[in-house]
Amino acid sequence: MAKIVKIETFSDDPDKRFLSDAQLQADPALVAEGWERRFTADAQRVQEVTELYSQLGYEVRADPVPSESAKDCEDCHSLIISKFKTIYTRRNRTFREALQRRE
Repeated sequence: MAKIVKIETFSDDPDKRFLSDAQLQADPALVAEGWERRFTADAQRVQEVTELYSQLGYEVRADPVPSESAKDCEDCHSLIISKFKTIYTRRNRTFREALQRRE
């Protein structure tokens, strides 16, 4: 079984991390719509994660990691960033509606 390592945990030192703090933050507009940022994943894992969360009753979206200027090699950085997606989930509509009726 392959071990999944969150890209965010490669280094606690912001100067040594591949992704900046801004790139690791949840999109406020999505949070306002009820989405929860889960993690950033390699594009090869997106389908697997999407299927898993869907089976658990969640809506899932995989958004590109926002790009920003890199210090060293902007083209290389952009190419690598394009290989990652930020995973967001929220309970499906039926669950959310039932929860609202209870409140």
